[in-house]
Amino acid sequence: MNEAKTRAEHIDPALAATGWGVVEGSRVRREYPITLGRLEGHGRRGKPLTADYVLTYRNTKLAVVEAKAWDQELTEGVGQAKTYADKLAIRFAYSSNGQGVYDIDMQTGREGEIPAFPSPDELWNRTFAKQNDWRDRFTAVPFPDKSGSWEIRFYQEIAVNRVLEKIAAGKDRILLTLATGTGKTSIAFQIAWRLFQARWNLGGKPTRRPRILFLADRNTLADQAINDFTSFNAFKEDALARVTPEEIRRLRRTPVCSSPSSRPS
Repeated sequence: MNEAKTRAEHIDPALAATGWGVVEGSRVRREYPITLGRLEGHGRRGKPLTADYVLTYRNTKLAVVEAKAWDQELTEGVGQAKTYADKLAIRFAYSSNGQGVYDIDMQTGREGEIPAFPSPDELWNRTFAKQNDWRDRFTAVPFPDKSGSWEIRFYQEIAVNRVLEKIAAGKDRILLTLATGTGKTSIAFQIAWRLFQARWNLGGKPTRRPRILFLADRNTLADQAINDFTSFNAFKEDALARVTPEEIRRLRRTPVCSSPSSRPS
């Protein structure tokens, strides 16, 4: 039995039996693309990285599953599963040949065979042992994806999630450093989007939406942030206020948007 048949007849049903793709908010992402492959020059790329399965729950990637053919060893996919989980900064990885499930905890290093895949709630509770209301509110907000035609890059998602984890933990000074061309504006937008939609504020209760300042040192960067869908253009027009030095000097104060959605409810 080859890998494709093993996945269709054994691994897919095993995932469904524990609730993946069945429980509300859970999803099985098959053939999940991670990277296009390393640039090798002359228009060529190396082999792309593609995970057989990525398991998501409550808009959060929780596990990678690497599938192998029925007649291969259960642990044959462990190396690949660990590589993909490490790349995506996911704590749990699994290898399966359809006859069993091999579990790897990337955080503790513990691994071994288990009788079945954990359910979405079991895996969520293993990943997040401590309850945090702000984390739950942040993860309830999906990443904007332009009706499925655009998706945040994996390292951008890691950056956004790590910032939000710190905010949920009460940290108020967070620094991200990224190279040119890695999408810092998009990352800033994704953070602002989740904070705004989750109604995060310094008061500690989701009673109003926050006021967020996005500061750019060039007009071209501000224009890009406002006009590009993958950035602040996803906000409603009346939720944004363009601030210029000239306007501050004229008004002698910082302009604010007049959107009712940004006021206390």
